[in-house]
Amino acid sequence: MSLDIVNPALDAYLSSHCTPADALLRELAEETQRVAPGTTMQISQDEGVFLSLLVRLTGARQAVEVGTFTGYSALCIARALPAGGRLLACDVSEEWTAIARRYWERAGVSDRIDLRIAPALETLRALPAEETVDFAFIDADKTGYPEYYEELVTRLRPGGVLALDNTLQAGRVVDPADDDPSVVAIRRVNDAVVADARVESVLLPVRDGVTVIRKR
Repeated sequence: MSLDIVNPALDAYLSSHCTPADALLRELAEETQRVAPGTTMQISQDEGVFLSLLVRLTGARQAVEVGTFTGYSALCIARALPAGGRLLACDVSEEWTAIARRYWERAGVSDRIDLRIAPALETLRALPAEETVDFAFIDADKTGYPEYYEELVTRLRPGGVLALDNTLQAGRVVDPADDDPSVVAIRRVNDAVVADARVESVLLPVRDGVTVIRKR
């Protein structure tokens, strides 16, 4: 089962009624589509604006991203950080993140992004156990979400925010017959979040579902 989370007739309207992407973000999105046609791994314009707003609203200085791809979301997060803010970006692909590095350099934010090419769990588990993360965004392999969530929520400061992408899986989360490993993992993390007394959360029908979590 697959549902239209965003009515195609509304897509252009949604995009035209949020802060527009600037020329650099548009160029990055266009290059990504050229080198990876039809990809669904890059967030949309409106979701990029949403991430930037969350970072600014929380006053985040220390941010973590799991899943960077060609760098659109990292660019949105890094630009929203204040002077002295830092983003730890976790990915396993030198190929895709080479594109990201070019755009970060052009945007003047490469000095605030620490890109780690390694399995994200290794990177996260190597971080100090203290609650120092202000903002985190997870948009990577779905089967890893439950573990990524646990590693990050323990390091999130009280009042800090964690966002999970693709938490509706094109509506497949509500189909009990769907046993795809990615769907099963997203169901697992969705259930874990709502039952977690450490946090308060809301699953928003933004694109393919974005869960916003605030640590109590």
